[in-house]
Amino acid sequence: MATLADPPVFRLIERDGAHLVLAAGGGETAHIFVLEPDIVRVMVLPDGEVGFPRTWAIAPGQDDVAYGGRDRFDLRGFSLASYELETDADRLVLTTERLRLELAWRNLRCRWSMRVGDDWRLIAADRPTQAYDFGWWDGRPRHYLKTTTGEAYYGLGERSGSMNRAGGRYRLTNLDAMGYDAETSDPLYKHIPFYMTHTGEGAAFGLFYDTLSDCEFDFGCERDNYHGLYRGFVADHGDLDYYVIAGPAPLEVTQRFTWLTGKPARMPDWVLAYSGSTMAYTDAPDAQAQMGEFLKLCAEHDIPCESFHLSSGYTSIGDKRYVFNWNRDKFPDPSGFVADYVAKGVRLCANIKPCLLRDHPLFEEAHAKGLLIREPDGAPHWVQFWDEVGAYIDFTNPDAAVWWKARVTESLLDYGVAATWNDNNEYEIASPRARIAGAGQPRAAAECKPLQPLLMMRASREAQLAHKPSERPMVVSRSGAVGMQRYAQTWSGDNTTAWKTLRWNLMMGLGLSLSGVSNFGHDIGGFAGPKPDAELFLRWIAAGVLLPRFSIHSWNDDGSANEPWMYAAAVPTVRALLGLRHRLTPYLKECLRRYSDDYAPTVRPLFLTFPDDPACWVEQDVFMLGEQLLAAPAVDEGAETVDVVLPRGADWEDYWTGGRHAGGETVRLACPLDRPPMLLRAGAALPLNLAPAHFNSAAFERGVRIAAPVAGKIGGGWIEDDGTSINGPSAPWRIEGEATEWGITLSVSVSGMLATDRRLTLVLSSSERRPVALSGGHVERERDVAGERLIDIVAL
Repeated sequence: MATLADPPVFRLIERDGAHLVLAAGGGETAHIFVLEPDIVRVMVLPDGEVGFPRTWAIAPGQDDVAYGGRDRFDLRGFSLASYELETDADRLVLTTERLRLELAWRNLRCRWSMRVGDDWRLIAADRPTQAYDFGWWDGRPRHYLKTTTGEAYYGLGERSGSMNRAGGRYRLTNLDAMGYDAETSDPLYKHIPFYMTHTGEGAAFGLFYDTLSDCEFDFGCERDNYHGLYRGFVADHGDLDYYVIAGPAPLEVTQRFTWLTGKPARMPDWVLAYSGSTMAYTDAPDAQAQMGEFLKLCAEHDIPCESFHLSSGYTSIGDKRYVFNWNRDKFPDPSGFVADYVAKGVRLCANIKPCLLRDHPLFEEAHAKGLLIREPDGAPHWVQFWDEVGAYIDFTNPDAAVWWKARVTESLLDYGVAATWNDNNEYEIASPRARIAGAGQPRAAAECKPLQPLLMMRASREAQLAHKPSERPMVVSRSGAVGMQRYAQTWSGDNTTAWKTLRWNLMMGLGLSLSGVSNFGHDIGGFAGPKPDAELFLRWIAAGVLLPRFSIHSWNDDGSANEPWMYAAAVPTVRALLGLRHRLTPYLKECLRRYSDDYAPTVRPLFLTFPDDPACWVEQDVFMLGEQLLAAPAVDEGAETVDVVLPRGADWEDYWTGGRHAGGETVRLACPLDRPPMLLRAGAALPLNLAPAHFNSAAFERGVRIAAPVAGKIGGGWIEDDGTSINGPSAPWRIEGEATEWGITLSVSVSGMLATDRRLTLVLSSSERRPVALSGGHVERERDVAGERLIDIVAL
């Protein structure tokens, strides 16, 4: 057995293509996998045995993995890049086109370099003293790296506080963090053990630890005189299996990690519209009537709304929640209720929970069939769930997934419910006694808690696919793990109503996007605590309309509901902001399509698009929506202006005024309540819907906002489809052109089976008066409306 005084000395014992096996005299083993030129994987097994032989995270460019997971030695889907290998008495050196690993035989100490231009740059190194636990500590998977001055760390999914994790310590264990503090609370809902390092020399790389165990990351919070400055990862269970992903551009790292963990799901277009929600309606004794009143008020105030998140009160028996039960006192006619919503163009997304209370009508059936997490003697493993005890469904049992899909279908989908809201699925299990089926490999439930919500959302999605095989499912899940983007949209959970939550939720969302989960939003107005005042409510809406998910939700202390009409004087402003959301929907749709097809995050910190500008690494309350729109929502009470340091490498046009600004400038922008500050990247062509937004209206008028530079190229494209079909027809549009001081020339093209309506309105700022010459179409008319110059054309 290895000791600190006599550490293991490894040697290469096997080389099988992209797979290298190293072993030491005490049975210690390490596996190196050369997967891609920019991805190299290391698995360290102190006792030579794989403790968790399957993974549900790795799906390179694929829609999914097998229900029972993927064998950790399965290398399908990777190119298995060529590499050079050198060895001598002291070390192994492995070199691909993009990465170089220098590994010392003694103690397995690793040094990583990345090609940046023509040079090799050191990006990471194991700390010199005990980077791994080869039996001298507690046997848990550990990895310690030397920390270098100037490094910054980003990722780990949704975390509170600053995007830069340097100096912090974070615990990854999924919790139902009701009313969390968005600046300080930890842990939270999701388990994403991936982070990106930005080195002091300006290059970025990613590090992903493939584990489903509770784990902890320390980014220099801990200090120890005997080890120098270091950062570390420690897991409670499982194996040390990590992936190094080369940059040097941070956008490359995020895209590559998203590719590694699976193709993001495409969802129907109606998901992009405002979604109503509140606990108040379904908790009321006359819930169906209150839900009907919501539709009436949407029509009265002409609030565009295309879905509603049906809170769990519809399942109640007494004051408790019983998934798949319809409370017929609250909802005397579920079919009629759902049909009325569908007739008004509003789809229902029903809340479902994975825990059966001990007096649930289906509890004995589920227990008898072995579908619940259990004690070693087969008894249910009891957990606290809301105000009662119950037992969780064990989704690692395929029979449980089959049972779940049948219940989703008969209790919800057959009634006309369109989507599932997978909630309270954190699986808070601490006892080592709790046992699961483990997809054929029984084990302790605590070893892989995040796998349960991952398989839950998968089962819900499969139920919806089976019910309507040709349509894109809509699934939303609060908790999750690496790979959840393959199934679901998400949100940042039960936030607290406060001004600082608005600011820090935006940071949390950017952390999610950096970590591969880019279809998200926040509970607008705040979920827990007092109801928001009018200003906070409107500022939250103004920020929320610029994110992929937009839902106003609440469980206010006074029993009120956050609703678009909650402040009568503010309703016109709410309508204006929802109109902006409606107008930007084609661009949001295109951002999400590129997320699915190209793994490009929809919402991103400035440094992801402009990594060479040092100012973009300084945190601001701004973000990029796609590549062409910079958003700077006001997040301070009483704000009349916001200051923005514009990224270098592009010029910018104010979306509202048409004012031009050079990259690198600090600009002060007005922030009226109905107009969140936005700037377009010069040369941008953003697809828009110019039809007015109304309740129960599907009107569409194709437009494209042109931000012509003083001189330079113009370009943009988008793909239109029917908004629901999985493999339906489409129509790719493309606009290209150039601007000079004398005029603007544009070329418009469209193709595909849907390209029957070729009308398009070019939208420019009214201050843009240069003549526009068009090829690929003809101009029908030109006019100025509400500060915009509109040119109606028909593409050839």
